[in-house]
Amino acid sequence: MAAPAPLSPLAPKTYPALPPIAGVRFATVEAGVRYAGRTDVMMALFDRPAAVAGVFTRSKCPSAPVDWCRAHLAHGSARALIVNSGNANAFTGGVGAAAVAHVAEAAAKAVGALTSEIFMASTGVIGEPLDGTRIARVMGALVAEAKADALLGAAKAIMTTDTYPKIATARVKLGDAEVVINGIAKGAGMIAPDMATMLAYVFTDAPIAPGALQAMLSKSVEGSFNAITVDSDTSTSDTLMIFATGQARGAPRIEDAADPRAAAFRRALDKLLRNLAQQVVRDGEGARKFITVNVEGAASRKAARRIAFSIANSPLVKTACAGEDANWGRVVMAVGKAGEKAERDTLDIFFGKIRVAHEGMRDPAYDEAEASAYMKRDAIEITADLHLGRGRATVWTCDLTKEYVAINGDYRS
Repeated sequence: MAAPAPLSPLAPKTYPALPPIAGVRFATVEAGVRYAGRTDVMMALFDRPAAVAGVFTRSKCPSAPVDWCRAHLAHGSARALIVNSGNANAFTGGVGAAAVAHVAEAAAKAVGALTSEIFMASTGVIGEPLDGTRIARVMGALVAEAKADALLGAAKAIMTTDTYPKIATARVKLGDAEVVINGIAKGAGMIAPDMATMLAYVFTDAPIAPGALQAMLSKSVEGSFNAITVDSDTSTSDTLMIFATGQARGAPRIEDAADPRAAAFRRALDKLLRNLAQQVVRDGEGARKFITVNVEGAASRKAARRIAFSIANSPLVKTACAGEDANWGRVVMAVGKAGEKAERDTLDIFFGKIRVAHEGMRDPAYDEAEASAYMKRDAIEITADLHLGRGRATVWTCDLTKEYVAINGDYRS
């Protein structure tokens, strides 16, 4: 196996402390799924049934764990989450489904729960059969070793080509009580909207019903994990789930996502998911630049979003950023190919606050040296203003470097 990639230069300098959440504990183990000498299976263990909600990949070739989670999500109750890295258990046919069922049965027995209360995910190589016995046989150890303060370890256990664990936390008022929200994520490549080779899990002690959780999550994902792209490829395994233990003392139970008492919680969830999603982009395989793409003045919000992703997914735009080249002509190209209404002679393009193109031409005040200096920054902002309407959108991406090719060229070796 290839040596681990060096830490991304865009990695956070510090990690926040993750306060324990009443009702959930975590454990990790080395099961030997694929990696040697590192943890590769994590468990989140709920002391009592927790409310659960989730969104998953829209790939027509989903993994076996995605099928399992979708089938059991309607029950709205979780006692354990099991995630392995190293093998995606995708495109593995009946063997993959049998592996999921085997692990679920072992976990349910170890936890004392129904198999429908066990949720799972796998991430790693596609098309390789997963030996479920390696995971099933460590269930007892995971239950015995689960601790409330072990979430960071869980975030590390689910990494594949990630160079650092993604974590976030928030404290927020729900009614007159304070609740905690913690989140972890993994993902570095095969990242595109409708989720990606991305796993993200959020835990809270807030007492929120499954239906309300689902409504909040489905809305929040649009401005976070569905607003990022690394390479335009959507994985078979995308999973984003939220679990609510309901054990925050004095907090009111929320049955409706629109309940005004939950307004602060909704905002905090939006911010936390956006934080995690942006961390995934910052750890994009081989990434050296964090790129924000804004589209303004489009004919509609939908049009703005489509144009923004056309820019963000363009290999030519991304390689220009990697080369610190202020090649605004590539942005013009990406706007024009998006298939949405655009007028050449009304289009303005900005790199940061520098207007490089105006009304279909190079800006009269354009200064190549100024633009080139801006492109040397770690964080770059590109804005396209179409001056056609009120539609606007923001998405986040990273540059495309030689390291991306190297990482993916030997991923299975």
